[in-house]
Amino acid sequence: MKEQLLELIRKISSGCMGEEEIARIAEEAAQAYADPQAFLATNPDINYDDSFPIPLGEWVVVGSLPETVLFQADTYEELFQQIVDSFGQDVSFVLKSKQLAKVEPIKALNRIQVQLSSLYPEKGGYVLVDFSEPLDDELQAVLVYTCDLEDVLKLAVDVGIYAAPAYESLRAEQEEASRPTA
Repeated sequence: MKEQLLELIRKISSGCMGEEEIARIAEEAAQAYADPQAFLATNPDINYDDSFPIPLGEWVVVGSLPETVLFQADTYEELFQQIVDSFGQDVSFVLKSKQLAKVEPIKALNRIQVQLSSLYPEKGGYVLVDFSEPLDDELQAVLVYTCDLEDVLKLAVDVGIYAAPAYESLRAEQEEASRPTA
């Protein structure tokens, strides 16, 4: 599992994390998945208990990702602003976060995805991917290069962490909700 965690973290970090940090997180998460009680015993500072809706190993991964990799917010406006901030001053965005303030979620997500798709064309742009179970915020996502999306989704299934393209997931959810029930 450690190798799959390494590859998953490497791909969702999109170059924002060093190999040492990726290896450390993968090692700790693998230990936490393998023997949660032993991991908690050797790491008494970890604030985790059985009431959390995700396994300890997943919690280690999510909790260890920097804010330039894991974006957490209650609105799409806030989420997009975090994404913009993570790129720094060198990257200009046509879309402004305030343009998402009074827009319904599916339209906001579509606008975000269109903007992200235009960045880093050598990798096919980015895809906003819902990642894991949000604990304190409504939205929790990572950016994945479009060319890595298929691998990331497979690796996430292999290690048991929820991951799905945000726009497609919300669209499918809304289509399902609008279907008449028999």
